[in-house]
Amino acid sequence: MSHQDLVSIPDRLAALRQVMHEEGVDACLIPSADPHLSEYLPERWQGRSWLSGFTGSAGTLIVAKDFAGVWTDSRYWEQAQAELAGSGVELMKLVAGGMQAHIDWMAEHVPTGGAVAVDGAVLSLGAAEALRKAFADKNISLRTTIDLIDRIWPERPALPAAPVYAHEAPYAPVSRTEKLEQVRKAMAGQGADWHFISSLDDIAWLFNLRGADVSYNPVFLAHALIGPGQVQLFVGAGKIPAALERTLNEAGIQLAAYGAAHGALAALPAGSSLLVDPARVTYGLVEGVPSSVKRIEAINPSTLFKSRKTAAEAQHVREAMEQDGAALCEFFAQFEAALEAGERVTELTVDEWLTAARARRPNFVSLSFSTIAGYNAGGALPHYHATEEAHSVIEGDGLLLIDSGGQYLGGTTDITRVVPIGTPNDEQKRDFTRVLKGMIALSRARFPAGIASQMLDAIARAPIWEAGIDYGHGTGHGVGYFLNVHEGPQSITFYGQPSPNSAMREGMITSNEPGIYRPGQWGVRIENLLLNVAEPETEFGQFMRFETLTLCPIDTRCIDRTLMREDEIAWLNAYHTEVRERVRPLVSGAARDWLDTRTRPL
Repeated sequence: MSHQDLVSIPDRLAALRQVMHEEGVDACLIPSADPHLSEYLPERWQGRSWLSGFTGSAGTLIVAKDFAGVWTDSRYWEQAQAELAGSGVELMKLVAGGMQAHIDWMAEHVPTGGAVAVDGAVLSLGAAEALRKAFADKNISLRTTIDLIDRIWPERPALPAAPVYAHEAPYAPVSRTEKLEQVRKAMAGQGADWHFISSLDDIAWLFNLRGADVSYNPVFLAHALIGPGQVQLFVGAGKIPAALERTLNEAGIQLAAYGAAHGALAALPAGSSLLVDPARVTYGLVEGVPSSVKRIEAINPSTLFKSRKTAAEAQHVREAMEQDGAALCEFFAQFEAALEAGERVTELTVDEWLTAARARRPNFVSLSFSTIAGYNAGGALPHYHATEEAHSVIEGDGLLLIDSGGQYLGGTTDITRVVPIGTPNDEQKRDFTRVLKGMIALSRARFPAGIASQMLDAIARAPIWEAGIDYGHGTGHGVGYFLNVHEGPQSITFYGQPSPNSAMREGMITSNEPGIYRPGQWGVRIENLLLNVAEPETEFGQFMRFETLTLCPIDTRCIDRTLMREDEIAWLNAYHTEVRERVRPLVSGAARDWLDTRTRPL
């Protein structure tokens, strides 16, 4: 069979197994990764999806001689079950604490003295070390210099070529020169002469540049090497306009070819020291560093710096939230009027109308992720995505879950709301209210500065646990500043491992999104973004609280009033008062009427 004919998943797997046989490889590992270890991948590196048919954003594919499986977590189980049906690829369910399950499987099933192939260009340094450690007892070799998928993917997409542009003041209140000084100071503290960065959001933040190489994330493909008196930015030819290149040169930043990063690392001077983040740089790049160069492994300093928004950035985010809230008012007014008029409205309509409402707002750039609009059973899938081939008409009785967000020059938004369609039943109202109670509990939390972010997770879960219910995802993720909607180092989830780097610090923005999901029936998730704000110091130390940034009514028609305490109702009424006061000047007509109605005191 010609590789040009690889239409079906079984055909693609057969072709891969053929080249595995030719190379003497017992198993092939295909992670969901690119040379920058991004969460959302340019099409060129979506090999796991092309080879398996599973399109979720997280998962690891292993193909052996007589087995193929995708390991993914509970967010994607139903989706994976459907997409993998009949493909010859099994769903391997990842559970909490089992993030190395695919490595354990290979260590058990690959024969002694066998070989595992993985493209080193997309394998993190940390993952490579974990594989080598797991394979040592059986003398299994790790082949990282061959890209087997490239051998069988006839029309593999090219590198993205979107132009790069400057993120300018006032929306970029800290200059790239100041940011480089911050990073160089941190390098000196680690004893590093050089620092290599591959993570795209770190690079975009550090150089005050943005792009469009990755859907929904305003980043561009590049690597960066910071030295004692020089900075090299490895980026595709023609992506940076000449005038912007001159501006970068004046700041001591020289452009180099995107593919030249490996050679630059190989040429580092003997006796020098190089700082790399093992979780955010690939083995294929770092393996070329001379053994005479001391390697220092630690988190990218820029990751910590960019997580802490400045006061000026926080103010821009507040303004972006007001505009985002106004867009949501316009959407919901249009949506409810259409339902009342008996128009045919689908999950796809929600995405279309909501995107259009955001696009009318000042400084809007793009969505921050693919809109999730799930009606009833669709809402039970945390990462549901309606398609032309499979979507629901919004009619009858039930709950509609909408998770969406926008990229603005002054911030990134991410919000989930659930609204009633027709008449929700009592159990749906109870689920909604339990989730709301968890969301309010975390919103009101006070906590010591520097506490591990993971430790806050139980605050949101407690009202849900009280009913003997839980949810299979984290409660909160960090959010970028006109950058990735998911960023670290903090995350509010007991699935994560606490570390000094995950400490809650002033200026961090984190989502607050507990949920309840009943497969095949409905789902509830309510999400706001929260800003860490310092409280006055007490005799017991420095404490912090959350400022709620998101501005959009929470639908009180879904609330079971008997489950709410008076202090919770007071919080909700106060929140709605603030939403109305800040968003009302930005809307008019039906949108303003809708806002007034949905923010009435409970």
